[in-house]
Amino acid sequence: MLIQMKVEGLLFDPRSNMYILLLKEVDGNGTLPIWIGKPEADSIALALGKVETPRPLTHDLVKNIIDSLKIRITKIIVTEIQDNTYYSLLCLNDTKKETFVDSRPSDAVAVALRVNAPIFVDDSILEQKSADELEEWLKNLKPEDFGNIM
Repeated sequence: MLIQMKVEGLLFDPRSNMYILLLKEVDGNGTLPIWIGKPEADSIALALGKVETPRPLTHDLVKNIIDSLKIRITKIIVTEIQDNTYYSLLCLNDTKKETFVDSRPSDAVAVALRVNAPIFVDDSILEQKSADELEEWLKNLKPEDFGNIM
């Protein structure tokens, strides 16, 4: 079963020097933290802030290509986790058929935010990967650990 999620925010993890994309259930309290790189975090932050750049960045380019081809991204799905690596799909529709394209979740979310596509997570991931990891991280968080995303 698929659970609809929304981007709750981005956090900086100084221990790993990576960012955490925090997804939260739309109709519930479940969360899913996904560690991502700085370029993807920056792109997601730009989309969340509705910041337009003078020239298209990579995720803007993907959106522009999809729009030009008259294809819609109907949703993205975080499908599974293997060895602490998340996998996701972009679901594309050209009115004749639906096509699924493999993607990293951070890229899929960055594109989904630009095209207003819903974000879903397979419920098996939420069962398998509870928020314990994030809660443990948050317990050890100090004010100086909050970094500036931009």
